Amino acid sequence: MTMIRHAPTVLAALSLATPAASQTAADARASLARLGIPAARVTVALAPATDARYRVQIAHDRVTVTASSPVAAVRGVTAALTAQGRFHASWEGNRIGALTGLSPQDSGWVASPFGFRAYLNTCTYGYTTPWWDWTRWEREIDLMAMHGVDMPLAMEGQEYVWRALWREQGLSGAQVDRLFAGAPFLPWERMGNMAGYRAPLSPNWIEKKRELQKRILARMRALGMTPILPAFAGYVPEAFAKTHPEARIYRMREWEGFPGTYWLDPSDPLFAKLAARFLKLYTAEYGAGRYYLADAFNEMVPPIADGGSDTAHASYGDSIANTAATRAAALPRAVRDARLAAYGKRLYASIAGAQPGATWVMQGWLFGADKEFWTRDAIAAFLRDVPDQRMLILDIGNDRYPGIWKQTNGFDGKDWIYGYVHNYGGSNPVYGAPDFYRRDIAALLADPQRGQVRGFGMFPEGLHNNSLVYDYAFDAAWPGGDMAMRPWLERYTRARYGSSDSSMVAAWQDVVAGVYDVRYWTPRWWNQRAGAYLFFKRPGADAAGYPASPGDRAKARAGIAGLLQLAAQHRDNTLFRYDLVDLVRHEATLALDEHLKTAVAAYGRGDIATGDRETAEGIGLAKAIDALIGGQQETLASWIGDARAYGDTPAEQRRFEEDAKAQVTIWGGAGHLGDYASKAWAGLYADYYLPRWRMYLDDARAAALAKRPVDDAAFLKRLRAWEDRWVADGRRYRASAPADTIGAARAVMAQVSQP
Repeated sequence: MTMIRHAPTVLAALSLATPAASQTAADARASLARLGIPAARVTVALAPATDARYRVQIAHDRVTVTASSPVAAVRGVTAALTAQGRFHASWEGNRIGALTGLSPQDSGWVASPFGFRAYLNTCTYGYTTPWWDWTRWEREIDLMAMHGVDMPLAMEGQEYVWRALWREQGLSGAQVDRLFAGAPFLPWERMGNMAGYRAPLSPNWIEKKRELQKRILARMRALGMTPILPAFAGYVPEAFAKTHPEARIYRMREWEGFPGTYWLDPSDPLFAKLAARFLKLYTAEYGAGRYYLADAFNEMVPPIADGGSDTAHASYGDSIANTAATRAAALPRAVRDARLAAYGKRLYASIAGAQPGATWVMQGWLFGADKEFWTRDAIAAFLRDVPDQRMLILDIGNDRYPGIWKQTNGFDGKDWIYGYVHNYGGSNPVYGAPDFYRRDIAALLADPQRGQVRGFGMFPEGLHNNSLVYDYAFDAAWPGGDMAMRPWLERYTRARYGSSDSSMVAAWQDVVAGVYDVRYWTPRWWNQRAGAYLFFKRPGADAAGYPASPGDRAKARAGIAGLLQLAAQHRDNTLFRYDLVDLVRHEATLALDEHLKTAVAAYGRGDIATGDRETAEGIGLAKAIDALIGGQQETLASWIGDARAYGDTPAEQRRFEEDAKAQVTIWGGAGHLGDYASKAWAGLYADYYLPRWRMYLDDARAAALAKRPVDDAAFLKRLRAWEDRWVADGRRYRASAPADTIGAARAVMAQVSQP
């Protein structure tokens, strides 16, 4: 490989955010050792540069890397060993081959075409990390380094600072307690979407996250990462609003049926004061940063009318997730634009005034999700008065809302990062679009109108699924190997399983074409209901009209069949078994959806025999899937177990358990959030989703016998009461892998293949 040259607009004005003296070769070697690569086999030298780069040389079974940072060094070594089939690490586990007989290599200088590689989403801190301890975070940071990530969102530990801020402002302990949501729901309280849901938050949890954030930031900084830290975006507790009637505080809309929250206008003198005090307290506790995230309008329409009277009844505009969008106010464009420009300018100034030289970071999700309000002109106005290089827009939704950057001429000169959400709610259907990412990133880099794009990122709301997608996407952000699917899959399978051949690659090509070649999983929102599959959605008579799933199921089944033919020689390979189970349960769940559709339609037309047959087959398949996936990385039992482990008292353990169960099922509010975080987990198939459908199909059968329609409204009321009881029932769950995983996978596919 040779050094890759880049257009200056991609890398201009970037520099290392952490002083080189605080980063050492030892930090890189330690990360590699934790990933399973012996430190004695690796020599690391750091040569700071204005771009991220590395050079790997392999000779006599020793690896020497020279890199711009510890992150780049870890990326270089792991990429080189992966290419030789000797190393693989992912959420599902590691595979380390023998580090003898390595092929001699000199990569030359390999540089990323992006100045930063960003990672994580504000929502990840609700859907995945609320129960993580240091061991789990340490692992994730090492995986970040392996992918070359050097700009992660670092959102843990902030409740300690918010509590101190609001107590300084005169709020009582009880009033602060009413602000913080339960642990898995905190991201939406932080962004002002709601407040106090499942309050109060345990002081012990706050203290544990305080200590955890210190360790997280120390490790990130030591590896040369530039963490994005939280800042004040204007949302204040209800108690604060009521004790400051003279302040310009607006009651915001009722997001997803939660009571409206309170937003302080940045033109009010209190705004800069609170913003500065928050950052001072945060810096005293965790140290200073350069990049601060403040999302003032995440799925919230900005107040435009002078009194903010237009916000309380405004509609957020995602046409799938919510009701149709309406404009926030019928005001002249000049008035709207002046108001938006003032918001942008003052939000930036509140950060820059407290941390001179700092950069305001915001997620660009709102621009795609509410296009009715955020027109081209509205976006331009909001960004207009913020210095170009002191704002960083995370353009996260290019798999869901592609092309916003083109419509805005590269965000009108602002620095920005390009990327994809991919995962929504931690929900885990098998999908992703590797070849789309490759072509899309190449098109971006070739486009002279891209503006000041400073980085690339993956911004999943939840982790622990579809790790292939993240391996591929971050490989595309570090060019060096042939990224066409066949050669990439050959490298990937050889590294992940220890061996590969043409049959393995052919099977995986069918899998990618049949399953992964899906940019966005459209069924997750359907008829105002969330849930990755029909089986995960609340049942109703409309199920008979549920659309066909994305992807090519014939190709998917061919790929699974190809992997099953290879299973005998890989049955002792943990990662192979994991992948096979994941693919089988996905295909089987799609088949289960077909049984449900057919059963509901049959009962609806009075065909009892067909309805009974399809119901029985669906029940049998759901139970078989639940048993098959008991050994996967996450289960209902592991999620609840992690939550309970965070508690120090029986009361805390019970509370955390209920919060954990609520998040992956009912979520909350009176909107569309039920089943948003649906999970293909052992325990949920058999004990949550299946009982709901059995209740409905029993009603549908009774209605068919009585020659009347199902009373869906009455059923939904009864179902929601059952769901609430399930969240609170305290039942203990256990999960384990089948005694013969390969045999169980074959058996499930035999059920799927039945006519």
